[in-house]
Amino acid sequence: MNHNLKNFLSRHPKLYKLYRVIYYTYYKRHIYGFTSSLRVLPDFIVIGVVRGGTTSLYENLSKHPCIYGSAYDELGFFDSNFHLGIHWYRSLFPNIFQKRISKIRRGCFMTYDVTPFYIWNPTAAKRIAVLLPNAKIIALLRNPVDRAYSNYYLGVNDGTEGLSFEDAIKDEIDLLNEESSEDSTIKYTRRRSYIAKGLYVDQLKIWLDLFPRENILILRTEDFQLDPQKTCSKIFKFLNLPDHMIKFEKVNVGKYPNMKQETREFLLKFFEPHNRRLKDLTTIDFEWDI
Repeated sequence: MNHNLKNFLSRHPKLYKLYRVIYYTYYKRHIYGFTSSLRVLPDFIVIGVVRGGTTSLYENLSKHPCIYGSAYDELGFFDSNFHLGIHWYRSLFPNIFQKRISKIRRGCFMTYDVTPFYIWNPTAAKRIAVLLPNAKIIALLRNPVDRAYSNYYLGVNDGTEGLSFEDAIKDEIDLLNEESSEDSTIKYTRRRSYIAKGLYVDQLKIWLDLFPRENILILRTEDFQLDPQKTCSKIFKFLNLPDHMIKFEKVNVGKYPNMKQETREFLLKFFEPHNRRLKDLTTIDFEWDI
């Protein structure tokens, strides 16, 4: 965008909004944008969690002959990209002819959106409930202690985190103790939110209030890491699809030193009451006490 156009659009917000929709839907998405009205919306959505294995899940689910992936993972339509409109969103999915052919040849077809930032966002959840009321919802939850540590090192490797892990979590816990609003999403979206993102019970309540329990599948990352085929088979069964053996590939795996034992013990104690509430809510024993 040249300087004069940028200045003009900055003075006309409605035109700027229209410009962004046209730019991202038709210029950036090309033929996919122009054929958006002939494209489908997702049948299921993987809502979380960050550093929980969702990228690996995204890459491998489409190896099932009846499952077609979106253009990429972390689409973020229902939170940060909602202003781009439904045609932009549709441009990211297969077309109706692919769906028809798959149903004729294999008897089934599904496509999906994997965006792990949806899980804590009530606005995103409500938008999904309105647009896709029959969608299946999948949450992949990792031990919050390990998730926090992995998320911390993501910041270290990106150059956005300069504190030690111990100082970073101390600063965040102090902030969490000072906050009075329990339903605020600020704690999940600030730069240092390693602990908050692991408070799963508060996040899942949002979805359980909006979708039937039978439409929500909650999985453990630890099971996914230990036996990815077994976890994928659970997903296929949940989606009412035939089982399928997958040649599984891990992607986006973090590498970092072991956590200090005293830090781990501190965090296990911190998360214990939250995990207990999570078990009460879901009736699932996540076994995250070690």
